[in-house]
Amino acid sequence: MSLFKRLLRPKGDDLSAYRPLWHRVVELSRDPAWYRDAGIADTVPGRFDAITLILCTVLLRMERDEALIEPSVRLTELFVDDMDGQLRQSGVGDMVVGKHMGRLMSALGGRLGAYRDGLAAADSAPLEEAIARNVTLNEGSDPAVAAGMMRKLNEALAAKDGAALLVGDFALEPAQ
Repeated sequence: MSLFKRLLRPKGDDLSAYRPLWHRVVELSRDPAWYRDAGIADTVPGRFDAITLILCTVLLRMERDEALIEPSVRLTELFVDDMDGQLRQSGVGDMVVGKHMGRLMSALGGRLGAYRDGLAAADSAPLEEAIARNVTLNEGSDPAVAAGMMRKLNEALAAKDGAALLVGDFALEPAQ
């Protein structure tokens, strides 16, 4: 095959196998329960916080399964691609997109650590504190509600095998 034909040949989407999981993360982050029941602010920062809360819960589940380590990297790549596109669509110029992406990745990394510690704790206070620190909540909202929903999601994810997880076969339990 000539160089010209190879350059013009459509390239496959090496992330296509992980898109159903990414779409499920985004879908769950748009669930009205996060905003109505958990009190996450329905704003751009609040929506980012909901996406990262769910993404972190999924990534923490994936890190407990050796076979899901590589897919977790690919899921993170989809997050980066999506956030990059969102920034550009909102009018952030090429010159500063990288700086914004660095901040978003730093936020994701910090939240992964805080949520990992919070979910591992026997009592709910560390997770509630992590949510209060990292999630844009409406005035008067109790971070305990979001923490309870996150714990239920974490339990639902723990009950799923890797194949079910990769196709996004999990749900958000309603708040009580």
